Amino acid sequence: GIYGLFLDPTYRPPAGAPNAGETYHLENQWAAIPQFFSTYAAKDLPLTYGLGIYSPFGGRASWPQETGFRTVSTEGSVTDIAIHPAIAWKITSTLSLGTGITVNYAKIDLEQGLLRTPRPFPNYFRFVGDGWRVGYNVGVLWQPVDEISLGATFRSATTLRAEGRTEFEQQPVIQPTERDATTEYEFPLTVTVGISYRPTPDWNLEFNADYADWSSFGKTTIRQRTPPPFPVLQNIDVTLGWQSSWIYAFGVTRILRHGWQVSGGYAFSENSVPDHHYTPLAADLDRHVFSVGTGRRGKRIGFDVAYQFAYGPARTVSGSTPPSQPAQFAGQSADGRYEFFSHGLLVTGQIDF
Repeated sequence: GIYGLFLDPTYRPPAGAPNAGETYHLENQWAAIPQFFSTYAAKDLPLTYGLGIYSPFGGRASWPQETGFRTVSTEGSVTDIAIHPAIAWKITSTLSLGTGITVNYAKIDLEQGLLRTPRPFPNYFRFVGDGWRVGYNVGVLWQPVDEISLGATFRSATTLRAEGRTEFEQQPVIQPTERDATTEYEFPLTVTVGISYRPTPDWNLEFNADYADWSSFGKTTIRQRTPPPFPVLQNIDVTLGWQSSWIYAFGVTRILRHGWQVSGGYAFSENSVPDHHYTPLAADLDRHVFSVGTGRRGKRIGFDVAYQFAYGPARTVSGSTPPSQPAQFAGQSADGRYEFFSHGLLVTGQIDF
């Protein structure tokens, strides 16, 4: 399958700012995320083997230089790819257990200005690094009666040690410079519980609750191997201070004739980034997500197409503290008014051998 996204968070500076009244949009608003899943059921054993290759986390943001939070952040991206082998054991006709390991490759790219404006002298600080991390998951599925299925999964937290480099420049004091550098991020543990209710074979109603412990994004330090030119620090603290959050989702599917089905759903995603150390790279706020889709299952081939619209009501951030020193020295913050819209299209195909 492939998931195409159009992201449109917007930012308006607070009253009294030099650019108050302006509305800023991301410069790169499109993204596409592929995914692949395969399962094999053993013929003589109550075991099913699976493999997934997908992106559990990720994001990209590139803001204009004139927003007023240039020294807080201007660009950032997280690319995260999971390779996930798994095995499920059908203990009884109504109870199954599953487990697996996840091997993730992640690349992080972060950039901010060192001064309030990019002119008249070039100035910026950038960190680029990548690395691997390993985790595990466990799950259970229980179907006490034909009409009801109950499920739960747990995915462990994983620690990424990103190794790479810093790049910075602050003319005319600092010429273009690079340093080997590392930093660490702990990606959150997640828990999902859900219920499926089929009052008749032609209807399926589902509810999920997803918990993510984003408090793992607390504070990190970018450590440069050798001292950089003054005034850039060798060890740069970055305070995030995120908080745990939930996603609540409800969906309904109607099975039609000749293998066709139609579905609709709604999800509410809680904000994970408080005002105190708000970052425009996440531009997080409460979001309402609506989706509709259709698909068909043949004897060996199936497909699904789903459209998703997400809306984040306006959020005004005030009293935020910059996460790192350049913005503190420049007197800039991420304060202002944020809104969010996105459109998504998910297309998947299925082949049974």
